[in-house]
Amino acid sequence: MRSDSVKTGAQQAPHRSLFNALGYTEEERKRPMIGIVSSYNEIVPGHMNLDKIVEAVKLGVAMAGGMPVVFPAIAVCDGIAMGHIGMKYSLVTRDLIADSTECMALAHGFDGLVMVPNCDKNVPGLLMAAARLNIPTIFCSGGPMLAGRVKGEKRSLSSMFEAVGSVAAGTMSMEELCEFEEKVCPTCGSCSGMYTANSMNCLTEVLGMGLKGNGTIPAVYSERIRLAKHAGMKIMELVEKDIKPRDIMTEKAFINALRMDMALGCSTNSMLHLPAIAHEAGVELDLEVANKLSAETPNLCHLAPAGPTYMEDLNEAGGIYAVMNELNKKNLLYTDLLTVTGKTVGENIAGCVNKNPDVIRPLENPYSETGGIAVLKGNLAPDSCVVKRSAVVPEMMVHEGPARVFECEEDAIEAIKGGKIVAGDVVVIRYEGPKGGPGMREMLNPTSAIAGMGLGASVALITDGRFSGASRGASIGHVSPEAAVGGPIALVEEGDTICINIPENTIHMKVSEEELERRRAGWKPREPKVTTGYLARYRELVTSGNRGAILEAPHLT
Repeated sequence: MRSDSVKTGAQQAPHRSLFNALGYTEEERKRPMIGIVSSYNEIVPGHMNLDKIVEAVKLGVAMAGGMPVVFPAIAVCDGIAMGHIGMKYSLVTRDLIADSTECMALAHGFDGLVMVPNCDKNVPGLLMAAARLNIPTIFCSGGPMLAGRVKGEKRSLSSMFEAVGSVAAGTMSMEELCEFEEKVCPTCGSCSGMYTANSMNCLTEVLGMGLKGNGTIPAVYSERIRLAKHAGMKIMELVEKDIKPRDIMTEKAFINALRMDMALGCSTNSMLHLPAIAHEAGVELDLEVANKLSAETPNLCHLAPAGPTYMEDLNEAGGIYAVMNELNKKNLLYTDLLTVTGKTVGENIAGCVNKNPDVIRPLENPYSETGGIAVLKGNLAPDSCVVKRSAVVPEMMVHEGPARVFECEEDAIEAIKGGKIVAGDVVVIRYEGPKGGPGMREMLNPTSAIAGMGLGASVALITDGRFSGASRGASIGHVSPEAAVGGPIALVEEGDTICINIPENTIHMKVSEEELERRRAGWKPREPKVTTGYLARYRELVTSGNRGAILEAPHLT
């Protein structure tokens, strides 16, 4: 056992004395030592229930003959961090989570790990750690929140942000806003639409790193507790058979994840996280393949914010395995891949039927013949940018309009809420990328303001930052290269005509190459917005959005 390095032999007598200090018995020490990575805290609604999940996992591990040992991971609530300096600290925690988990796991000699995450950067951070460590690992998330109900209609957090825009537009009263505030987030759990947290929990299931239901069973269901116990038991089988994350997270598994991303209409943040996780697994996932897969993969789900259905509806309709089985009718998935169940993908999804064609469209009646995510390229984004195509209204799939240029998110919000943005405009928010932010803030406030002001079908937003999974509309992010490194988005001027063609995967500004060269010659890097602390170090190491904003140490000389 790996844990023999801290438990067995005369040299380890001091180590055993410390286990005695922890209250562990000799009988426990003879068992495989399983680290349970708990993301529990009291600031993230999706994490406030994880203490109960962790206790269930511990019980499952002990029932199956293991020694469960809990240690923590941090997590930021993107909703609470939104719209202020806190959002600079969201994406950057992904690497802190991966690094700290690596430190804890290797310092203490664990035989296996159970990851208990739930929200946006917590899930990919722990997937990155699992791939990097490559010791037997299984995931058990905390589960999604139930949808709220306002005036008899299901609602979620995206409705809340858009309601603020409606108040600014004068189409909603403060009393109505207060009703939304009271009712849209009724339970613990990750926010109830196909936002980033739920996207990544579902894709964890697709990758083969979580059991059936990991992505969809609501947080408040007792079924989630049973799932946690089964995850605790299953890790013992993975340790016994030495089935490791890189045996599961292969190149073909990531292709399956990208296909399911298209079918589900996941958050654009998945296009940051999947390449970063793949990189840790030794797989280089080039996003150029995304459009090819999208062209072959129908979009079958329109969960909030793209449509009126929620995670609880997807769960009742059969969950992720039912969507996978639907796709497999066209042989679109690799089904011979190993998963944490000990079975193959094909064995897992066999017999998992679609129980509600209004939630999971059948193959013969998809929302679209192409997938929910599109990667665009052109002279505005030579290395690529990303849009959640499934959340764009038909009339905005092709759009041309004047650029309204802002150097930060706050200035754009002020203009939108001040009525200075009109139908046809293309809002450009720059210097918000991985280096420029630093931290690549989510732009949920401006996209929600656009929607709330009634401009969602007539105004596009382009940024080198990123979007919350709760954003909808023609919201185009991850523009690469970013403005901070002199990417073409830094050269856009007020009034330049921007041309967006999502079906053709293109994005251009109508500016001659000669004029761009003139502007490029006059461009100068901006002074960093942050010069101390973790963000300053992050800025020096982070790469572009099209590479998943992974960290790379500068070459030693």
